[in-house]
Amino acid sequence: MIVATSPSATAPLALVELPSRPVGPADVRVRIRTIGVNPVDWKMRQGGPMRLAHRFVGPSGPLVVGVDFAGEIAEFGAEAGALPVGARVVGATDFSRKQLGSYADEAVVGADQVAALPDGVSFDHAACLGVPGATAMQALVDFAHLDQKPGGKVLVLGASGGVGLCAVQLARALGASVVGVCSTANVAVVESLGATVVDYTKGDALEAARPHGPFDLVLHTVGTGTYPLSPCRALLTPGGTVALVAVNPFADALAIAFTQGVHASLGRSTGALLAKLAAMVADGKLKCIVEAKLPLAEAEEAHVRSRRGKVVGKLLLAT
Repeated sequence: MIVATSPSATAPLALVELPSRPVGPADVRVRIRTIGVNPVDWKMRQGGPMRLAHRFVGPSGPLVVGVDFAGEIAEFGAEAGALPVGARVVGATDFSRKQLGSYADEAVVGADQVAALPDGVSFDHAACLGVPGATAMQALVDFAHLDQKPGGKVLVLGASGGVGLCAVQLARALGASVVGVCSTANVAVVESLGATVVDYTKGDALEAARPHGPFDLVLHTVGTGTYPLSPCRALLTPGGTVALVAVNPFADALAIAFTQGVHASLGRSTGALLAKLAAMVADGKLKCIVEAKLPLAEAEEAHVRSRRGKVVGKLLLAT
């Protein structure tokens, strides 16, 4: 198998060939066609808690980053279920299950980590779903419980990124009203998905959002260096939640550990969740926006673009 591996935190990603992994009884081998790029991919290379966790519980050998993918079943184990060879699927890898990342031409994962793609849902759109969808749903449902209180209010900081665009749409599907913060260039995109938009280039975004609150959830995808935690919490309803997607492991750790209603949000994809998200795409209830699609050999360039923090929607890699 061909993978993009990171030999060290400072070295660029490089394509190498590794032996194909065996397929266990409950596993499937997927021929990957499209890979979704997420900030967690390059953050894993930099170190911090995620890289430390990978060293302790992840697979041995070189670091192969990546989570989201879409492709076709190439092989399946005896207990892997009913998906046949050639079936189009969306999936996600999980290093805690000793699996290599998705920056590769194939992946061996559990059958419970993939879902069949409905007709009309492309590999490109499917590869947009995993991390953004799981992260948004974790914040909306697990933390803010908006599935139990239609009519809630959500503020999305960084509404034009992969998680932000997904969160705007999923919140609207749950019956919530949404205020999305983005730049002037992205106002039309975020508005088209049903959000009231605050343009951060025109003044204090949190103050501009205040009249639309208080909010049951502030989904914070930008980082507390830009929007500090205290004024974000001041916009909440009693019992409201701030979900931090871009977490500073030093500045935010104490708040996450000891402040009620402050959570770190990085959802874990499952086949069941991916099936729901893919069905929403097929039904036109969830739109996927792709900024660019690069060859796997240009994964390093994709990380450079992602680090700039200006990606609208998703960056993809093609095998």
